[in-house]
Amino acid sequence: MNAIIQTIDTPDGPFTILADERQRVLASGWTADQATIVGRLSTQGRPTEVRERDTDAAAAALAFYAGDLSAIDGVAVLQAGTPLQLAGWSALREIEPGEPLTYTSFATRLGNPRAVRAAASICARNAPALFVPCHRVLRTDGTLGGFAWGLGVKASLLAREAGDR
Repeated sequence: MNAIIQTIDTPDGPFTILADERQRVLASGWTADQATIVGRLSTQGRPTEVRERDTDAAAAALAFYAGDLSAIDGVAVLQAGTPLQLAGWSALREIEPGEPLTYTSFATRLGNPRAVRAAASICARNAPALFVPCHRVLRTDGTLGGFAWGLGVKASLLAREAGDR
């Protein structure tokens, strides 16, 4: 599989997007290090060739940062995983901006309120960050929990979605 990659500047730092030739986002995150983004994919899911080119998703990310929080909703993503992971990643896309869930609430949406660790694992294994908004899931006590791109970025995204930025 061939892929394209693009890095844009955002208020939260450089944001790199890896997409397939059909412009579906495979992985993304707040780094300029392309190897880190490619490394978010499983070994068998990694592209054989990556070249720099503009991605359709970049415009959506920039629109999101400009205040159009729904701009990321229509961006196509391509993820490979178990049926539970796929269901979880789909459910993450249904969480509204400014209305974060707890891991327990997220597990409940997946049909098993006791599967909190599975819910957290789904978030941790989410490669197309921002476009599949795993940052919208918090610990039960309301604290941030983890985020692959740092708690500062997670806090900034949540503040932006709450209208605080």
